[in-house]
Amino acid sequence: MKYVSILIIAIFLSACGATLTVDYDSEKDFSEYTSYEFYDDIDSGLNQLDDKRIMAAIDKSFDDRDFLKTDYCRFYVNFYASEYLSESRNTLGIGVGGGGGNVGVGVSGGIPIGGNIVNQRLTIDIIDASEGQSLAWQVIIEGEVKEKATPEQKEAYYFAEINKALLKFPPKQK
Repeated sequence: MKYVSILIIAIFLSACGATLTVDYDSEKDFSEYTSYEFYDDIDSGLNQLDDKRIMAAIDKSFDDRDFLKTDYCRFYVNFYASEYLSESRNTLGIGVGGGGGNVGVGVSGGIPIGGNIVNQRLTIDIIDASEGQSLAWQVIIEGEVKEKATPEQKEAYYFAEINKALLKFPPKQK
């Protein structure tokens, strides 16, 4: 019974995280990718504060794994996002009913709680810095952020999800 409850909790927690989709050029030799820089003209579609949070999260993830940030880099990092707002799926149900003699009547409704949710699709591109500047690796992070999230909550979200995504870079060579 103990293992069943641990399994249920693990499934619940994994369902709460963002989903990651990774794609890459299998012809590239990623062992050469040791230094990076951000594109000069990143147009992410987000505000400047979120851009800074994302850049800080990418820097931290790469720094933890000894990638060097330099002007003479082996790859560029670009990112962009799309967002849409949806209503909270959490509701408080209220119902009233009554009846008698094999007849019943009921009325119920749901009151949304928790505020709106921002559904975000964040794409991070790794672009080869050689002359052709071709896309070498890409991850798409699809997740949810509360509409009225605090700066600390947004920062924690970006650091956790970006770190998890960039752990898949570079891909394991076959």
